[in-house]
Amino acid sequence: MKKVCIVLLTLGVLACQPPKEKIPEPMLEKQVTKPVIYQMMTRLFGNKSTTNKSYGTLQENGVGKFADINETALLAIKELGVTHVWYTGVIEHALLTDYSQHGIALDDADVVKGRAGSPYAIKDYYDINPDLATDVKNRMAEFEALVTRTHAAGMKVIIDFVPNHVARAYKSDAKPAGVKDLGEGDDTSVSFKASNNFYYLPGQTFQPPARYNPLAQEKATSEDKKFLENPAKVTGNDQFTATPGINEWFETIKLNYGVDIQNNRNKHFDPIPNTWVQMKDILVYWAQKGVDGFRCDMAEMVPVEFWQWAVPQVKAAAPHVIFIAEIYNPQEYRNYIHNGKFDLLYDKVQLYDTLRNLTNGQGNANYITGIQQWLADINPHMLHFLENHDEQRIASKDFAGDPWKAVPAMVISATIDKAPVMIYFGQEVGEPGSGAEGFGGEDGRTTIFDYWGVPEHQKWMNDGKFDGGKLSDNQKGLRQFYADILKFSSTNPAIVQGAYYDLTVFNKQQGNIPHLVHVFARVQSEERLVIVSGFNDKPLRVKIKLSDEVLQAFNWKQENDYVGRDLLRSGMDIGLSKDGTFEVDVPPYVSYIFKIKN
Repeated sequence: MKKVCIVLLTLGVLACQPPKEKIPEPMLEKQVTKPVIYQMMTRLFGNKSTTNKSYGTLQENGVGKFADINETALLAIKELGVTHVWYTGVIEHALLTDYSQHGIALDDADVVKGRAGSPYAIKDYYDINPDLATDVKNRMAEFEALVTRTHAAGMKVIIDFVPNHVARAYKSDAKPAGVKDLGEGDDTSVSFKASNNFYYLPGQTFQPPARYNPLAQEKATSEDKKFLENPAKVTGNDQFTATPGINEWFETIKLNYGVDIQNNRNKHFDPIPNTWVQMKDILVYWAQKGVDGFRCDMAEMVPVEFWQWAVPQVKAAAPHVIFIAEIYNPQEYRNYIHNGKFDLLYDKVQLYDTLRNLTNGQGNANYITGIQQWLADINPHMLHFLENHDEQRIASKDFAGDPWKAVPAMVISATIDKAPVMIYFGQEVGEPGSGAEGFGGEDGRTTIFDYWGVPEHQKWMNDGKFDGGKLSDNQKGLRQFYADILKFSSTNPAIVQGAYYDLTVFNKQQGNIPHLVHVFARVQSEERLVIVSGFNDKPLRVKIKLSDEVLQAFNWKQENDYVGRDLLRSGMDIGLSKDGTFEVDVPPYVSYIFKIKN
Protein backbone atom coordinates (compact mmCIF):
# COMPACT_ATOMS: atom_id res chain seq x y z
CA MET A 1 0.00 0.00 0.00
CA LYS A 2 1.04 3.55 -0.65
CA LYS A 3 1.61 5.81 2.31
CA VAL A 4 -1.50 7.77 3.29
CA CYS A 5 -2.02 10.79 5.48
CA ILE A 6 -4.73 11.60 8.00
CA VAL A 7 -6.99 14.61 8.06
CA LEU A 8 -5.58 17.67 9.80
CA LEU A 9 -8.64 18.29 11.95
CA THR A 10 -7.22 21.45 13.46
CA LEU A 11 -7.38 23.05 10.02
CA GLY A 12 -10.30 21.16 8.55
CA VAL A 13 -8.31 20.39 5.41
CA LEU A 14 -6.62 17.41 3.86
CA ALA A 15 -2.98 16.72 4.53
CA CYS A 16 -2.82 14.75 1.28
CA GLN A 17 -5.03 12.71 -0.99
CA PRO A 18 -5.73 9.01 -0.33
CA PRO A 19 -4.41 6.40 -2.71
CA LYS A 20 -6.46 5.98 -5.86
CA GLU A 21 -6.55 2.20 -6.10
CA LYS A 22 -10.03 0.71 -6.31
CA ILE A 23 -11.24 -0.67 -2.98
CA PRO A 24 -13.97 -3.31 -3.29
CA GLU A 25 -17.37 -2.81 -1.71
CA PRO A 26 -17.78 -4.57 1.67
CA MET A 27 -19.21 -8.06 1.55
CA LEU A 28 -22.67 -7.12 2.77
CA GLU A 29 -26.14 -7.59 1.38
CA LYS A 30 -26.70 -5.91 -1.98
CA GLN A 31 -27.26 -2.28 -1.10
CA VAL A 32 -31.07 -2.37 -1.04
CA THR A 33 -30.76 -1.66 2.66
CA LYS A 34 -27.70 -0.85 4.68
CA PRO A 35 -26.88 -2.60 7.95
CA VAL A 36 -27.98 -1.22 11.31
CA ILE A 37 -26.19 -2.93 14.20
CA TYR A 38 -27.57 -3.13 17.73
CA GLN A 39 -24.90 -4.00 20.29
CA MET A 40 -25.95 -5.43 23.61
CA MET A 41 -23.95 -6.47 26.65
CA THR A 42 -25.69 -9.83 26.72
CA ARG A 43 -25.46 -10.50 30.46
CA LEU A 44 -26.97 -7.07 31.23
CA PHE A 45 -29.68 -6.88 28.59
CA GLY A 46 -32.30 -9.07 30.26
CA ASN A 47 -31.34 -8.51 33.91
CA LYS A 48 -34.41 -7.40 35.88
CA SER A 49 -32.67 -6.93 39.24
CA THR A 50 -32.44 -3.36 40.52
CA THR A 51 -30.19 -4.02 43.55
CA ASN A 52 -27.03 -2.62 41.93
CA LYS A 53 -24.61 -3.17 44.79
CA SER A 54 -21.04 -2.16 43.93
CA TYR A 55 -19.03 -5.35 43.29
CA GLY A 56 -22.23 -7.28 43.91
CA THR A 57 -22.31 -11.00 43.23
CA LEU A 58 -24.50 -12.64 40.65
CA GLN A 59 -26.86 -13.67 43.44
CA GLU A 60 -27.03 -10.05 44.70
CA ASN A 61 -27.22 -8.11 41.43
CA GLY A 62 -28.65 -10.69 39.06
CA VAL A 63 -27.69 -11.48 35.49
CA GLY A 64 -29.46 -11.62 32.15
CA LYS A 65 -29.78 -14.89 30.26
CA PHE A 66 -30.04 -15.95 26.63
CA ALA A 67 -33.62 -16.95 27.41
CA ASP A 68 -34.50 -13.35 28.33
CA ILE A 69 -33.80 -12.36 24.73
CA ASN A 70 -37.05 -13.86 23.55
CA GLU A 71 -39.12 -13.35 20.42
CA THR A 72 -40.84 -10.28 21.90
CA ALA A 73 -37.49 -8.63 22.73
CA LEU A 74 -36.07 -9.41 19.31
CA LEU A 75 -39.08 -8.05 17.43
CA ALA A 76 -38.90 -4.86 19.52
CA ILE A 77 -35.24 -4.48 18.53
CA LYS A 78 -36.17 -5.20 14.91
CA GLU A 79 -38.73 -2.36 15.08
CA LEU A 80 -35.84 0.09 15.48
CA GLY A 81 -34.71 -0.79 11.97
CA VAL A 82 -31.98 -3.15 13.21
CA THR A 83 -30.54 -5.73 10.81
CA HIS A 84 -27.73 -7.22 12.94
CA VAL A 85 -27.51 -7.90 16.69
CA TRP A 86 -24.02 -7.91 18.19
CA TYR A 87 -24.12 -10.16 21.25
CA THR A 88 -21.17 -9.10 23.43
CA GLY A 89 -19.68 -11.52 25.91
CA VAL A 90 -20.91 -14.83 24.47
CA ILE A 91 -17.66 -16.82 24.50
CA GLU A 92 -16.51 -18.13 27.89
CA HIS A 93 -14.28 -15.68 29.75
CA ALA A 94 -12.75 -15.49 33.22
CA LEU A 95 -15.23 -14.61 35.99
CA LEU A 96 -15.66 -15.03 39.75
CA THR A 97 -18.93 -16.92 39.99
CA ASP A 98 -18.27 -20.53 40.97
CA TYR A 99 -19.27 -23.05 38.29
CA SER A 100 -16.86 -25.78 39.43
CA GLN A 101 -19.77 -28.19 39.94
CA HIS A 102 -20.21 -28.04 36.16
CA GLY A 103 -16.57 -28.84 35.50
CA ILE A 104 -15.54 -25.22 34.93
CA ALA A 105 -12.41 -24.28 36.87
CA LEU A 106 -12.78 -21.47 39.41
CA ASP A 107 -10.89 -18.31 38.43
CA ASP A 108 -8.59 -16.47 40.82
CA ALA A 109 -9.72 -12.95 41.72
CA ASP A 110 -6.15 -11.66 41.36
CA VAL A 111 -6.47 -11.91 37.56
CA VAL A 112 -10.15 -11.10 37.00
CA LYS A 113 -11.41 -7.55 36.59
CA GLY A 114 -14.68 -7.17 38.46
CA ARG A 115 -17.08 -9.90 39.56
CA ALA A 116 -18.44 -10.85 36.16
CA GLY A 117 -15.09 -10.44 34.40
CA SER A 118 -14.11 -8.84 31.15
CA PRO A 119 -15.65 -10.43 28.04
CA TYR A 120 -12.28 -9.78 26.43
CA ALA A 121 -10.38 -12.11 28.75
CA ILE A 122 -11.31 -15.33 26.94
CA LYS A 123 -10.97 -18.50 28.99
CA ASP A 124 -12.12 -21.03 26.37
CA TYR A 125 -12.62 -20.08 22.70
CA TYR A 126 -14.82 -23.14 22.17
CA ASP A 127 -17.28 -22.62 25.02
CA ILE A 128 -20.08 -20.33 26.17
CA ASN A 129 -20.14 -17.95 29.13
CA PRO A 130 -22.02 -20.01 31.76
CA ASP A 131 -23.58 -16.86 33.24
CA LEU A 132 -25.80 -16.62 30.17
CA ALA A 133 -27.35 -20.07 30.43
CA THR A 134 -30.48 -21.04 32.31
CA ASP A 135 -29.18 -24.62 32.36
CA VAL A 136 -25.37 -24.43 32.46
CA LYS A 137 -24.78 -27.88 31.05
CA ASN A 138 -26.86 -26.95 27.98
CA ARG A 139 -25.26 -23.54 27.48
CA MET A 140 -24.19 -24.18 23.88
CA ALA A 141 -27.66 -25.37 22.91
CA GLU A 142 -29.14 -22.24 24.49
CA PHE A 143 -26.83 -20.06 22.42
CA GLU A 144 -27.73 -21.95 19.26
CA ALA A 145 -31.40 -21.40 20.07
CA LEU A 146 -30.73 -17.66 20.40
CA VAL A 147 -29.12 -17.68 16.96
CA THR A 148 -32.21 -19.41 15.57
CA ARG A 149 -34.56 -16.91 17.28
CA THR A 150 -32.58 -13.95 15.98
CA HIS A 151 -32.68 -15.28 12.44
CA ALA A 152 -36.40 -15.97 12.75
CA ALA A 153 -36.90 -12.33 13.75
CA GLY A 154 -35.23 -11.28 10.50
CA MET A 155 -31.86 -10.23 11.92
CA LYS A 156 -28.32 -11.56 11.78
CA VAL A 157 -25.94 -12.48 14.60
CA ILE A 158 -22.56 -10.90 15.35
CA ILE A 159 -20.31 -12.05 18.19
CA ASP A 160 -16.90 -10.91 19.42
CA PHE A 161 -13.75 -12.61 18.25
CA VAL A 162 -10.85 -11.73 20.55
CA PRO A 163 -7.68 -12.64 18.62
CA ASN A 164 -4.96 -10.65 20.39
CA HIS A 165 -5.06 -12.00 23.93
CA VAL A 166 -6.67 -14.51 26.29
CA ALA A 167 -7.27 -14.82 30.02
CA ARG A 168 -4.20 -15.72 32.10
CA ALA A 169 -5.89 -18.97 33.12
CA TYR A 170 -6.84 -19.94 29.56
CA LYS A 171 -7.61 -23.63 29.22
CA SER A 172 -10.14 -25.12 26.85
CA ASP A 173 -12.19 -28.00 28.17
CA ALA A 174 -14.63 -27.85 25.24
CA LYS A 175 -12.23 -27.93 22.30
CA PRO A 176 -12.97 -30.48 19.57
CA ALA A 177 -11.18 -33.80 19.63
CA GLY A 178 -7.67 -33.59 18.27
CA VAL A 179 -7.27 -29.86 18.93
CA LYS A 180 -4.26 -28.91 21.05
CA ASP A 181 -4.71 -26.25 23.70
CA LEU A 182 -3.08 -22.85 23.30
CA GLY A 183 0.35 -22.97 24.91
CA GLU A 184 0.46 -26.75 24.88
CA GLY A 185 3.93 -27.66 23.67
CA ASP A 186 5.32 -24.10 23.89
CA ASP A 187 9.05 -23.75 24.60
CA THR A 188 8.85 -21.64 27.77
CA SER A 189 12.61 -21.30 28.07
CA VAL A 190 12.72 -18.54 25.45
CA SER A 191 10.98 -15.21 25.17
CA PHE A 192 10.00 -15.66 21.52
CA LYS A 193 9.69 -18.60 19.21
CA ALA A 194 7.57 -18.47 16.08
CA SER A 195 5.90 -21.79 16.87
CA ASN A 196 4.91 -20.72 20.41
CA ASN A 197 1.39 -19.48 21.10
CA PHE A 198 2.54 -17.06 23.82
CA TYR A 199 5.46 -14.76 24.68
CA TYR A 200 7.42 -15.54 27.85
CA LEU A 201 9.64 -13.85 30.41
CA PRO A 202 11.99 -16.73 31.37
CA GLY A 203 13.19 -16.67 34.97
CA GLN A 204 10.45 -14.29 36.09
CA THR A 205 7.23 -14.98 38.00
CA PHE A 206 4.08 -13.03 37.26
CA GLN A 207 2.90 -10.68 40.03
CA PRO A 208 -0.64 -9.22 40.00
CA PRO A 209 -0.82 -5.44 40.49
CA ALA A 210 -0.01 -4.69 44.12
CA ARG A 211 -2.97 -2.35 44.51
CA TYR A 212 -5.51 -4.72 42.98
CA ASN A 213 -7.32 -6.47 45.82
CA PRO A 214 -10.97 -5.39 45.60
CA LEU A 215 -12.39 -8.46 47.32
CA ALA A 216 -9.78 -8.70 50.09
CA GLN A 217 -12.30 -8.80 52.91
CA GLU A 218 -14.13 -11.71 51.30
CA LYS A 219 -11.13 -13.90 50.45
CA ALA A 220 -9.96 -16.23 53.20
CA THR A 221 -6.22 -16.80 53.08
CA SER A 222 -6.67 -20.50 52.42
CA GLU A 223 -8.85 -19.76 49.35
CA ASP A 224 -6.67 -17.10 47.77
CA LYS A 225 -4.18 -19.06 45.73
CA LYS A 226 -2.33 -15.89 44.68
CA PHE A 227 -2.36 -16.76 41.02
CA LEU A 228 0.86 -18.55 40.02
CA GLU A 229 2.42 -18.08 36.58
CA ASN A 230 6.04 -19.07 36.08
CA PRO A 231 7.55 -18.11 33.77
CA ALA A 232 5.49 -14.98 33.42
CA LYS A 233 3.74 -14.41 30.11
CA VAL A 234 3.61 -11.06 28.32
CA THR A 235 0.52 -8.96 29.04
CA GLY A 236 -2.18 -8.54 26.37
CA ASN A 237 -1.29 -4.93 25.59
CA ASP A 238 2.34 -5.82 24.80
CA GLN A 239 3.75 -5.14 28.27
CA PHE A 240 6.97 -7.17 28.57
CA THR A 241 6.98 -7.13 32.35
CA ALA A 242 6.15 -9.63 35.06
CA THR A 243 4.61 -6.84 37.15
CA PRO A 244 2.04 -5.03 34.98
CA GLY A 245 0.21 -2.07 36.50
CA ILE A 246 -3.44 -1.92 37.43
CA ASN A 247 -4.20 0.19 34.35
CA GLU A 248 -2.68 -2.39 32.00
CA TRP A 249 -4.48 -5.43 30.60
CA PHE A 250 -2.95 -7.43 33.45
CA GLU A 251 -5.70 -10.07 33.38
CA THR A 252 -4.74 -11.13 29.85
CA ILE A 253 -1.77 -12.63 27.99
CA LYS A 254 -0.62 -11.75 24.50
CA LEU A 255 -0.97 -14.26 21.66
CA ASN A 256 2.05 -14.81 19.40
CA TYR A 257 1.36 -14.59 15.66
CA GLY A 258 5.01 -14.97 14.68
CA VAL A 259 6.05 -11.35 15.26
CA ASP A 260 9.22 -10.90 17.32
CA ILE A 261 8.04 -7.72 19.05
CA GLN A 262 11.28 -7.10 20.93
CA ASN A 263 13.48 -7.59 17.85
CA ASN A 264 12.34 -4.86 15.44
CA ARG A 265 8.97 -6.62 15.11
CA ASN A 266 10.58 -9.11 12.74
CA LYS A 267 8.01 -11.38 11.09
CA HIS A 268 8.31 -15.17 11.00
CA PHE A 269 5.38 -16.30 8.86
CA ASP A 270 6.95 -19.21 6.99
CA PRO A 271 5.95 -21.81 7.95
CA ILE A 272 2.48 -20.58 8.97
CA PRO A 273 2.55 -20.11 12.78
CA ASN A 274 0.45 -22.49 14.85
CA THR A 275 -1.50 -19.57 16.34
CA TRP A 276 -2.78 -18.66 12.85
CA VAL A 277 -4.17 -22.15 12.33
CA GLN A 278 -5.76 -22.26 15.77
CA MET A 279 -7.48 -18.89 15.33
CA LYS A 280 -8.76 -19.68 11.84
CA ASP A 281 -10.24 -22.95 13.08
CA ILE A 282 -11.99 -21.13 15.94
CA LEU A 283 -13.59 -18.68 13.49
CA VAL A 284 -14.82 -21.51 11.28
CA TYR A 285 -16.20 -23.30 14.36
CA TRP A 286 -18.45 -20.38 15.26
CA ALA A 287 -19.39 -19.57 11.67
CA GLN A 288 -20.66 -23.11 11.26
CA LYS A 289 -22.96 -22.52 14.25
CA GLY A 290 -24.81 -19.87 12.27
CA VAL A 291 -22.92 -16.78 13.41
CA ASP A 292 -23.12 -14.17 10.65
CA GLY A 293 -20.29 -11.87 11.63
CA PHE A 294 -17.34 -11.24 13.92
CA ARG A 295 -16.44 -7.97 15.59
CA CYS A 296 -12.70 -8.49 15.89
CA ASP A 297 -11.31 -6.96 19.07
CA MET A 298 -8.16 -4.84 18.63
CA ALA A 299 -7.72 -6.23 15.13
CA GLU A 300 -4.75 -3.98 14.36
CA MET A 301 -2.72 -5.58 17.18
CA VAL A 302 -2.76 -8.75 15.08
CA PRO A 303 -0.63 -8.69 11.89
CA VAL A 304 -2.63 -7.91 8.76
CA GLU A 305 -0.99 -10.90 7.09
CA PHE A 306 -2.96 -13.20 9.40
CA TRP A 307 -6.27 -11.65 8.35
CA GLN A 308 -5.23 -11.79 4.69
CA TRP A 309 -4.63 -15.52 5.13
CA ALA A 310 -7.54 -16.41 7.42
CA VAL A 311 -10.54 -14.32 6.30
CA PRO A 312 -10.80 -15.84 2.79
CA GLN A 313 -10.63 -19.33 4.28
CA VAL A 314 -13.42 -18.57 6.75
CA LYS A 315 -15.55 -17.07 3.98
CA ALA A 316 -14.89 -20.10 1.79
CA ALA A 317 -16.40 -22.24 4.56
CA ALA A 318 -19.14 -19.70 5.42
CA PRO A 319 -19.64 -17.15 2.60
CA HIS A 320 -22.27 -15.18 4.55
CA VAL A 321 -19.87 -14.09 7.32
CA ILE A 322 -18.72 -10.46 7.65
CA PHE A 323 -15.69 -9.19 9.54
CA ILE A 324 -15.62 -5.92 11.53
CA ALA A 325 -12.30 -4.54 12.77
CA GLU A 326 -11.89 -2.53 15.94
CA ILE A 327 -9.14 -0.25 14.64
CA TYR A 328 -7.93 3.19 15.66
CA ASN A 329 -5.08 4.06 13.28
CA PRO A 330 -6.41 5.79 10.12
CA GLN A 331 -3.13 5.16 8.33
CA GLU A 332 -3.90 1.44 8.53
CA TYR A 333 -7.52 1.62 7.31
CA ARG A 334 -6.86 0.78 3.67
CA ASN A 335 -4.34 -1.88 4.61
CA TYR A 336 -6.91 -3.74 6.73
CA ILE A 337 -9.60 -3.41 4.05
CA HIS A 338 -7.55 -4.11 0.92
CA ASN A 339 -5.06 -6.60 2.36
CA GLY A 340 -6.77 -7.72 5.56
CA LYS A 341 -10.08 -8.34 3.76
CA PHE A 342 -12.22 -6.68 6.44
CA ASP A 343 -15.74 -5.68 5.47
CA LEU A 344 -16.12 -2.91 8.07
CA LEU A 345 -13.85 -0.80 10.29
CA TYR A 346 -14.59 1.33 13.34
CA ASP A 347 -14.87 5.01 12.41
CA LYS A 348 -13.84 6.18 15.87
CA VAL A 349 -10.89 8.55 15.78
CA GLN A 350 -12.25 10.60 12.92
CA LEU A 351 -16.06 10.84 12.71
CA TYR A 352 -16.96 9.75 16.26
CA ASP A 353 -14.39 12.00 17.93
CA THR A 354 -15.38 14.95 15.74
CA LEU A 355 -19.11 14.52 16.38
CA ARG A 356 -18.53 14.15 20.10
CA ASN A 357 -16.57 17.40 20.17
CA LEU A 358 -19.24 19.21 18.15
CA THR A 359 -21.96 17.92 20.48
CA ASN A 360 -20.03 19.56 23.30
CA GLY A 361 -19.71 22.83 21.36
CA GLN A 362 -16.10 22.28 20.33
CA GLY A 363 -14.43 22.02 16.95
CA ASN A 364 -15.78 22.97 13.55
CA ALA A 365 -18.32 21.32 11.25
CA ASN A 366 -15.81 21.79 8.41
CA TYR A 367 -13.80 18.96 9.94
CA ILE A 368 -16.49 16.49 8.83
CA THR A 369 -15.95 17.59 5.24
CA GLY A 370 -12.25 16.77 5.46
CA ILE A 371 -12.99 13.36 6.96
CA GLN A 372 -15.46 12.46 4.24
CA GLN A 373 -13.08 13.54 1.50
CA TRP A 374 -10.22 11.52 2.94
CA LEU A 375 -12.41 8.43 3.36
CA ALA A 376 -14.18 8.82 0.02
CA ASP A 377 -12.79 5.63 -1.52
CA ILE A 378 -13.54 3.46 1.54
CA ASN A 379 -16.63 5.11 3.02
CA PRO A 380 -18.92 2.06 2.62
CA HIS A 381 -16.50 0.16 4.88
CA MET A 382 -16.67 2.57 7.84
CA LEU A 383 -18.95 1.69 10.76
CA HIS A 384 -20.38 4.82 12.39
CA PHE A 385 -21.49 4.99 16.03
CA LEU A 386 -21.94 7.31 19.00
CA GLU A 387 -21.94 4.65 21.73
CA ASN A 388 -20.49 1.23 22.33
CA HIS A 389 -19.23 -0.65 25.39
CA ASP A 390 -15.91 1.24 25.38
CA GLU A 391 -17.31 4.76 25.06
CA GLN A 392 -19.05 6.98 27.57
CA ARG A 393 -22.82 7.20 27.38
CA ILE A 394 -24.20 10.27 25.59
CA ALA A 395 -26.51 10.99 28.54
CA SER A 396 -23.68 10.77 31.08
CA LYS A 397 -22.25 13.90 32.66
CA ASP A 398 -18.95 12.90 31.05
CA PHE A 399 -20.37 13.34 27.54
CA ALA A 400 -23.44 15.46 26.71
CA GLY A 401 -25.55 15.02 29.84
CA ASP A 402 -28.70 15.17 27.70
CA PRO A 403 -29.36 12.45 25.09
CA TRP A 404 -31.27 14.88 22.85
CA LYS A 405 -28.08 16.88 22.29
CA ALA A 406 -26.83 14.00 20.15
CA VAL A 407 -29.65 14.28 17.59
CA PRO A 408 -27.52 16.08 14.97
CA ALA A 409 -24.58 13.72 15.56
CA MET A 410 -26.85 10.70 15.17
CA VAL A 411 -28.47 12.04 12.01
CA ILE A 412 -25.06 12.70 10.46
CA SER A 413 -23.77 9.26 11.50
CA ALA A 414 -26.77 7.54 9.93
CA THR A 415 -27.14 9.54 6.71
CA ILE A 416 -23.82 11.01 5.60
CA ASP A 417 -22.75 8.06 3.45
CA LYS A 418 -23.43 4.45 2.53
CA ALA A 419 -21.75 3.13 5.66
CA PRO A 420 -23.60 1.08 8.30
CA VAL A 421 -24.46 2.60 11.67
CA MET A 422 -24.52 1.10 15.16
CA ILE A 423 -26.20 1.87 18.47
CA TYR A 424 -25.63 0.43 21.96
CA PHE A 425 -28.49 -0.96 24.00
CA GLY A 426 -30.04 1.75 26.17
CA GLN A 427 -28.76 4.55 23.92
CA GLU A 428 -32.22 4.84 22.41
CA VAL A 429 -33.79 5.63 25.82
CA GLY A 430 -31.05 7.87 27.21
CA GLU A 431 -29.23 5.46 29.52
CA PRO A 432 -26.58 7.56 31.38
CA GLY A 433 -24.32 4.73 32.59
CA SER A 434 -24.34 6.09 36.14
CA GLY A 435 -23.17 4.24 39.23
CA ALA A 436 -19.88 2.86 40.55
CA GLU A 437 -20.60 -0.70 39.51
CA GLY A 438 -17.26 -2.21 40.53
CA PHE A 439 -13.97 -2.33 38.69
CA GLY A 440 -14.79 0.48 36.25
CA GLY A 441 -16.08 2.89 38.89
CA GLU A 442 -18.12 6.00 38.11
CA ASP A 443 -16.87 6.58 34.56
CA GLY A 444 -19.94 7.35 32.44
CA ARG A 445 -19.93 3.86 30.93
CA THR A 446 -22.16 0.86 31.44
CA THR A 447 -19.98 -1.76 33.11
CA ILE A 448 -18.42 -4.60 31.15
CA PHE A 449 -16.81 -6.03 34.30
CA ASP A 450 -19.59 -6.49 36.85
CA TYR A 451 -23.11 -7.76 37.42
CA TRP A 452 -25.52 -4.85 37.13
CA GLY A 453 -28.98 -3.69 36.22
CA VAL A 454 -29.24 -0.95 33.58
CA PRO A 455 -31.99 1.32 34.98
CA GLU A 456 -33.28 3.29 31.97
CA HIS A 457 -33.04 0.25 29.72
CA GLN A 458 -34.98 -1.71 32.37
CA LYS A 459 -37.82 0.82 32.08
CA TRP A 460 -38.13 -0.10 28.41
CA MET A 461 -37.74 -3.80 29.26
CA ASN A 462 -40.67 -3.42 31.69
CA ASP A 463 -40.21 -6.70 33.58
CA GLY A 464 -39.78 -8.68 30.38
CA LYS A 465 -42.65 -7.19 28.38
CA PHE A 466 -40.21 -5.18 26.21
CA ASP A 467 -42.91 -2.62 25.51
CA GLY A 468 -41.47 0.58 27.02
CA GLY A 469 -44.20 0.57 29.64
CA LYS A 470 -42.11 2.34 32.29
CA LEU A 471 -40.52 4.94 30.02
CA SER A 472 -41.32 8.61 30.39
CA ASP A 473 -42.94 10.43 27.47
CA ASN A 474 -39.57 12.07 26.83
CA GLN A 475 -37.88 8.67 26.58
CA LYS A 476 -40.60 7.32 24.32
CA GLY A 477 -40.01 10.29 22.05
CA LEU A 478 -36.27 9.64 22.03
CA ARG A 479 -36.75 5.98 21.14
CA GLN A 480 -39.12 6.99 18.36
CA PHE A 481 -36.48 9.36 17.00
CA TYR A 482 -33.96 6.51 16.88
CA ALA A 483 -36.47 4.24 15.15
CA ASP A 484 -37.28 6.95 12.62
CA ILE A 485 -33.70 7.81 11.72
CA LEU A 486 -32.43 4.21 11.67
CA LYS A 487 -35.27 2.92 9.50
CA PHE A 488 -35.06 5.90 7.18
CA SER A 489 -31.30 5.74 6.76
CA SER A 490 -31.28 2.00 6.11
CA THR A 491 -33.92 2.09 3.37
CA ASN A 492 -33.94 5.51 1.67
CA PRO A 493 -32.37 5.14 -1.81
CA ALA A 494 -30.41 8.41 -1.56
CA ILE A 495 -28.83 7.29 1.71
CA VAL A 496 -28.27 3.63 0.84
CA GLN A 497 -27.07 4.07 -2.75
CA GLY A 498 -26.83 7.78 -3.52
CA ALA A 499 -24.03 10.25 -4.03
CA TYR A 500 -22.81 12.60 -1.28
CA TYR A 501 -22.15 16.32 -1.76
CA ASP A 502 -20.78 18.55 0.96
CA LEU A 503 -22.44 21.96 1.33
CA THR A 504 -20.78 23.04 4.58
CA VAL A 505 -17.55 24.53 3.26
CA PHE A 506 -19.33 26.21 0.34
CA ASN A 507 -21.89 27.90 2.59
CA LYS A 508 -19.27 28.94 5.13
CA GLN A 509 -17.35 30.58 2.33
CA GLN A 510 -20.53 32.44 1.41
CA GLY A 511 -20.89 33.59 5.03
CA ASN A 512 -24.22 31.77 5.32
CA ILE A 513 -23.65 29.41 8.27
CA PRO A 514 -21.62 29.42 11.51
CA HIS A 515 -19.02 26.80 12.41
CA LEU A 516 -21.46 24.62 14.38
CA VAL A 517 -23.87 24.02 11.47
CA HIS A 518 -23.32 21.21 8.98
CA VAL A 519 -25.05 20.76 5.62
CA PHE A 520 -24.77 18.13 2.90
CA ALA A 521 -26.84 16.66 0.09
CA ARG A 522 -27.60 13.07 -0.90
CA VAL A 523 -29.14 12.20 -4.23
CA GLN A 524 -30.26 9.09 -6.08
CA SER A 525 -32.32 9.71 -9.20
CA GLU A 526 -35.40 11.71 -8.12
CA GLU A 527 -34.65 11.25 -4.39
CA ARG A 528 -32.98 14.58 -3.55
CA LEU A 529 -32.15 15.31 0.09
CA VAL A 530 -30.56 18.26 1.86
CA ILE A 531 -29.60 17.47 5.46
CA VAL A 532 -29.04 20.34 7.89
CA SER A 533 -27.67 19.72 11.39
CA GLY A 534 -27.04 22.30 14.10
CA PHE A 535 -24.79 21.80 17.11
CA ASN A 536 -25.66 25.33 18.27
CA ASP A 537 -26.94 25.83 21.81
CA LYS A 538 -28.98 28.92 20.91
CA PRO A 539 -31.57 29.39 18.13
CA LEU A 540 -30.20 30.46 14.76
CA ARG A 541 -31.61 31.48 11.42
CA VAL A 542 -29.36 30.51 8.55
CA LYS A 543 -29.34 30.89 4.79
CA ILE A 544 -28.26 27.90 2.75
CA LYS A 545 -27.43 27.86 -0.94
CA LEU A 546 -27.08 24.77 -3.08
CA SER A 547 -23.78 24.72 -4.94
CA ASP A 548 -23.62 24.43 -8.71
CA GLU A 549 -22.46 20.82 -8.29
CA VAL A 550 -25.54 19.97 -6.24
CA LEU A 551 -27.87 21.86 -8.60
CA GLN A 552 -26.52 19.78 -11.44
CA ALA A 553 -26.91 16.53 -9.46
CA PHE A 554 -30.48 17.56 -8.62
CA ASN A 555 -31.19 18.19 -12.34
CA TRP A 556 -32.23 21.68 -11.29
CA LYS A 557 -34.33 23.75 -13.73
CA GLN A 558 -34.68 27.44 -12.95
CA GLU A 559 -38.07 27.63 -14.58
CA ASN A 560 -39.44 25.24 -11.94
CA ASP A 561 -40.53 26.02 -8.40
CA TYR A 562 -38.94 23.86 -5.69
CA VAL A 563 -39.97 23.12 -2.12
CA GLY A 564 -38.45 21.00 0.62
CA ARG A 565 -40.28 19.06 3.32
CA ASP A 566 -38.58 17.82 6.48
CA LEU A 567 -38.91 14.03 6.63
CA LEU A 568 -37.47 13.61 10.09
CA ARG A 569 -39.62 15.23 12.75
CA SER A 570 -41.10 18.63 12.10
CA GLY A 571 -42.88 18.24 8.77
CA MET A 572 -41.65 21.79 8.05
CA ASP A 573 -41.84 23.06 4.48
CA ILE A 574 -39.29 25.41 2.94
CA GLY A 575 -39.36 27.25 -0.34
CA LEU A 576 -36.24 27.52 -2.47
CA SER A 577 -35.39 30.45 -4.73
CA LYS A 578 -34.59 30.02 -8.41
CA ASP A 579 -30.87 29.79 -7.61
CA GLY A 580 -31.35 27.10 -4.95
CA THR A 581 -31.26 29.27 -1.81
CA PHE A 582 -33.46 28.90 1.26
CA GLU A 583 -33.58 30.14 4.84
CA VAL A 584 -34.42 28.06 7.88
CA ASP A 585 -34.62 28.41 11.66
CA VAL A 586 -32.23 26.04 13.44
CA PRO A 587 -33.16 25.49 17.11
CA PRO A 588 -30.48 24.03 19.40
CA TYR A 589 -29.35 20.47 18.59
CA VAL A 590 -31.74 19.85 15.70
CA SER A 591 -31.45 18.20 12.30
CA TYR A 592 -33.65 18.49 9.23
CA ILE A 593 -33.82 16.10 6.30
CA PHE A 594 -35.39 18.12 3.53
CA LYS A 595 -36.71 16.22 0.54
CA ILE A 596 -36.57 18.56 -2.45
CA LYS A 597 -39.44 18.36 -4.94
CA ASN A 598 -40.71 20.56 -7.75
